[in-house]
Amino acid sequence: MNIVFMNQLSVTSEQSGAKYAQLWIGEEEDLWQLGWSSMNSGEELVDIWYEGGSWNEMMHIYRFQLAIKMSEGYRPLIEGIFHETEEVKQRNQHTQKLQCYSELYSREELYQALCIWRRKKASTERKAPYFIASNRLLRMISTFVPHTLEELRELPGVGENKLAEYGQELLEITTKETREHGFPLNWVVTELTEEEYESWNYRQKEQKYKQELEKFNLKKSVLTGIADGQSLDDLSASTGLNRRELVDFLEELEKSGYDTEMLIAKELTWMTDDEQELIWNAYDELGTSFLKPILHRVYGEDPAGAGPLDQLYERLRMVRIRYRRQTETSKQVG
Repeated sequence: MNIVFMNQLSVTSEQSGAKYAQLWIGEEEDLWQLGWSSMNSGEELVDIWYEGGSWNEMMHIYRFQLAIKMSEGYRPLIEGIFHETEEVKQRNQHTQKLQCYSELYSREELYQALCIWRRKKASTERKAPYFIASNRLLRMISTFVPHTLEELRELPGVGENKLAEYGQELLEITTKETREHGFPLNWVVTELTEEEYESWNYRQKEQKYKQELEKFNLKKSVLTGIADGQSLDDLSASTGLNRRELVDFLEELEKSGYDTEMLIAKELTWMTDDEQELIWNAYDELGTSFLKPILHRVYGEDPAGAGPLDQLYERLRMVRIRYRRQTETSKQVG
């Protein structure tokens, strides 16, 4: 096997001292192998993370598994091993360090009190809780405990609208609490150790790359299923997504340039040509941005008689995928 990439990593602890590991990528006869090897009591342990013919799939696994190791404290001999375009290090670093500190040193009792307030507020205003305040913001409030509107304004995620709507109510909760540090929050940079920040940062990468890997595997599964002639119900059984979530994903695939016509045609075989033509003409006239006007144009002001609403909307979205593809193709040809 030809080793095309290798890096040494190490982690140090008071209990066991320094431990070393190697991360490597090898290639043989157009097959890639990704592995991690380490020493344990003088014995080499080898963990194969990937073996196959897809470079893209291997790199998704590489980034995810590497982020796990680095969140555990491993550090590379050669930097820049994520094989991605590095962001400017200073950009948003202050916000990230505030978030990091708030997650490591949150006051749980105050955080729970803020969550209870948010839940009641969301119920009263009939909004989703995250529209009131995100978990991240409540963590920051519970950690830094602002006592004035000006202090509350310093926290990332607090804009003027949120300050006007909920500022006083939040302060009614926080001003009852004592705090060790005040505002401004410049002290966070010195209080937070570099190791704490780095480990937290790699845990964020771990979550990010996990999501990317899951999305890659979903795309692979759906595209393979389409090529094999599977229906939406077949794909739902294999992926665990419901039909609506799958149609959402089909729209994403189409926007990214993947052809899902085989599945669209399979799902629309039971629709009459007249019904499809009505939908198509409605898109010509009303555009594709909003489905409700299309629904009423095709099925009337009271569409319940034509079938369940979720089924009708699914039909409209399926035809819209085809309509947008053909419209885009016509533009390119023209």
